[in-house]
Amino acid sequence: MGYASGVDDLSKVAYAIADPVRREILMMLRRTPLTAGDIAARFAISRPAVSRHLRVLRESGLVRDQQIGRHRRYSLARSRLGDLAAWLTQFDTQRVDWSQRLGALETEIHRTRRDRNRDEPADDQHTARHSEENTA
Repeated sequence: MGYASGVDDLSKVAYAIADPVRREILMMLRRTPLTAGDIAARFAISRPAVSRHLRVLRESGLVRDQQIGRHRRYSLARSRLGDLAAWLTQFDTQRVDWSQRLGALETEIHRTRRDRNRDEPADDQHTARHSEENTA
């Protein structure tokens, strides 16, 4: 269940989240830190198996642990997931840069208003001339 010692950090994270039990543990920890016992109680697998999963998560940097008395409390290390998310965005062809699109929309709105304001006086004069011709 281990990985090579020369593996880069991103590969460690990918390996760690490849297992559904470890993904479920991460989902649990996103709400609140939990002790190893609390985590193990939510699975049908043995406590030693849960401990092995926690060790992989800890070694990948996805979770941190803190010894509190006889218990070890685990918490999520969100920055490691951010590193993976940042790497994955290069493959997201559907990703939209909303700040750029909203900036372009704002520019177009200003341009349209400017052009409309420029055209309105000419339209008023044309309408007034056209009215005079029809009444004469």
